[in-house]
Amino acid sequence: MKLATPHTLAQIAQIAGCEFAGDPAFMITGINEIHRVEYGDIVFVDHPKYYEKALTSAASVVIINRKIDAPEGKCLLFSNDPFATYNALTGHFSPWSLPMDSKGKNVRISASAHVHPSVIMGDNVTIGDQCVIHPGVVLYNNITIGDRSIIHANTVIGSDAFYYKTRPEGREKMHSVGGVVIEHDVEIGAACTIDRGVSAATHIGAHTKIDNHVHIGHDTIIGKHCLFAAHVGIAGCVVMEDHVILWGQVGVTSNVRIGEKAVVLGQSGVTKDIAGGKTYFGTPAEEARGKYREMAAMRKLPAAIDKLGL
Repeated sequence: MKLATPHTLAQIAQIAGCEFAGDPAFMITGINEIHRVEYGDIVFVDHPKYYEKALTSAASVVIINRKIDAPEGKCLLFSNDPFATYNALTGHFSPWSLPMDSKGKNVRISASAHVHPSVIMGDNVTIGDQCVIHPGVVLYNNITIGDRSIIHANTVIGSDAFYYKTRPEGREKMHSVGGVVIEHDVEIGAACTIDRGVSAATHIGAHTKIDNHVHIGHDTIIGKHCLFAAHVGIAGCVVMEDHVILWGQVGVTSNVRIGEKAVVLGQSGVTKDIAGGKTYFGTPAEEARGKYREMAAMRKLPAAIDKLGL
């Protein structure tokens, strides 16, 4: 998320109730989760395994639970609980709200769009020219829909990120303040769910077509001209390049990249990065031709065992 008004490091430290290291006058322009940070952003880290990733990221300010010297070009906020501090800051600059009417604040709908009266819209929603939004659709806060896009009945766009911190007493929810950007000429089927980003935007590229009952997790970036069949499930923080095809019931784990023009056949599971321009099958998904040979060999295995008398 970008701050409406930049704040100095000293001001942020006062809001957070934290000590800090770095230039007190350094101007902070945003707060973002590690996958989407930019210069001027705050990020948090609370485990030694990820210290280096956070400290070498594009973020300018790191909330950290260890007193260390600030690396060159970085500022630090010291907190015993960086997750809670991060939540407190995002909550301060973007408080939780629940619109009580069918239309929130700062809603902009093109005069040429067709939006059914039953559609529910939160704050900061933009619907472009010639869009069609069918009955029962729910658009949470911070949703942008490009021109000529179609969203079918009972789809929910912008629900909170599935992101929790495990505590001894249970799981603490991450405060989601991001949004969803849907580019032009996108079609989204009925009863789909697309989560908003934690602090940035989940992004659906132009001309992408999505079948019914598809889920897309927080902060995922979908390229242009992609095609997803029914019951596809995509976890958070996935990057999918242009012209990717996922057939029915494909599952994609978090933090992976799928290359341009990759095709993943039905009921496959993508568990790691896969290159573009190839067809994949199975769980874990592998190149289809090799996977089919493996399956053919497996079918012959019982006869081979019998022949050997094992």
